This record gives sequence, structure tokens and C-alpha cells, in this order.
Amino acid sequence: MATYSFLDVQASITGPGGVFSLGYGAGTAEEGIDIVANAERDVMTIGADGTAMHNLIVDKSGTVTVRLLKTSPQNAKLQALYDAQTLSSALWGQNVITVTNSANGDITSCRSVAFKKKPDLHYAKEGGINEWEFNAGYIDSVLGTY
Repeated sequence: MATYSFLDVQASITGPGGVFSLGYGAGTAEEGIDIVANAERDVMTIGADGTAMHNLIVDKSGTVTVRLLKTSPQNAKLQALYDAQTLSSALWGQNVITVTNSANGDITSCRSVAFKKKPDLHYAKEGGINEWEFNAGYIDSVLGTY
């Protein structure tokens, strides 16, 4: 029987102004990291006579959401990276986010990545989390096996 553990998840962001970890050991919140495609890859069209036509959509874009504990030092690093990259359009959209699972061989590479926005900040009874959202122009994944 296979076993999953976030212990085996490594994630990083690389871009103008910094390179650092976002996976295990980075103060990642229980909700973790989401990688979501923006579009479906197929649109099926049915002709007047009932003939089906499949259309392969060439869209590899998506979003990446990284959830960090309020106390994670990576929040300050991401904020500094965000601030630096907003100074010039030449620095914008140049990040790469990579997420791997060493136990099963999963590898996801997100290229042409830009901050979607800085996180909403909440101050309450409990510290909570900061959600960092990114737009990725290209997401490629290889899912491993257990």
C-alpha cells in the first residue's frame, strides 16, 4: 500500500530578486499548495448530422496557490520579491515555480509565473494563513507512481 506525506514535497520559486523554498520546512499551512489549470483541453462540437469533432485547446496556463502560516519567514521573502518585481515590467512574469514529490516522482514545473496579487491580510484571534496566488503561463506535470 502506498503512503503520501507532505514531508516528501519540495517546492521552490525562482525569479528576479530571489530563489527560495515553499514546500516542506517553509512553514506551509495545512491547506498546502494548489496547482489548477485555467482551461479544459478539449471542446467537443457536434455537427447537424450528429458527427463529433474534438478540438485540442493549446492552453497550458493556470494558477498556483501557496498557503503559508502567518508566522512563516517565507511571507517576508515573497513580499520582498513582489515589491521588487512590481518596479519594472521587465521583471514581471519571469518566475518559475517547481513542485516535486520525491517519494513518488511527481514533478510540476510552472513557467512564466507572475504574482496574481498580494495576499489578503487577516489579523484575528488565531494567526491563520497567507494565501499567495500566482498566474502561470505554462504548467507541465509528470505524475509518478507509487
